[in-house]
Amino acid sequence: MPLNSITNQTIALAGISQACLLVKQLATTGTADNAAIETCINSLLRIDSDSVIGIYGELSNLKPGLKQLEQQLISQAISDQDQARYAACLVFLEKQLSNHPDMLKKITIGIDRAQAQSESFGILHENVFANLGDLYHSTVSTLQPRIMVNGEEEYLSQPNTVNKIRALLLAGIRATLLWRQCGGARWKFLFFRKKLQKELTFLLSQVD
Repeated sequence: MPLNSITNQTIALAGISQACLLVKQLATTGTADNAAIETCINSLLRIDSDSVIGIYGELSNLKPGLKQLEQQLISQAISDQDQARYAACLVFLEKQLSNHPDMLKKITIGIDRAQAQSESFGILHENVFANLGDLYHSTVSTLQPRIMVNGEEEYLSQPNTVNKIRALLLAGIRATLLWRQCGGARWKFLFFRKKLQKELTFLLSQVD
């Protein structure tokens, strides 16, 4: 399959949606599905892959993101204001990153470090999240506009939860970059909505 395809663009959009969904869940409930989190963090640490879906392991790993994206596309109104805002900010911030080569280099080095940590401790270890959280805070978080996460103070005041949220936002940046690499653009999201819906229906039929 060529890199620039509606299938790959839809998969990448599902990656963005899954990251934003998990951020919302962590911020408002303090918990989220570990398997879905692992899929996002794995995609961040997996720099090289023979295919787009290979970055996420397999299609079923993206089921939460695919279903969330479907809700956004079929709804006449925005189904979740917070998640839509997070996604829009990620798209904007990822584009800004291309103008900051030093920051991109720092992110690459930090991801390599997190990858080594995950091999020693496991991908969901707090050390991995702490490293990725600090990396996001010292790089992407310094760009404007900063993503302001809405949620419950009792969860947003917990360092482990904050680190997970920041790591997931970094994974969202990764998915946004992937979307652009696959030919994604904001105007395509607006004008190819029917094509995206059709592709989503097909992809969901493969995992349901």
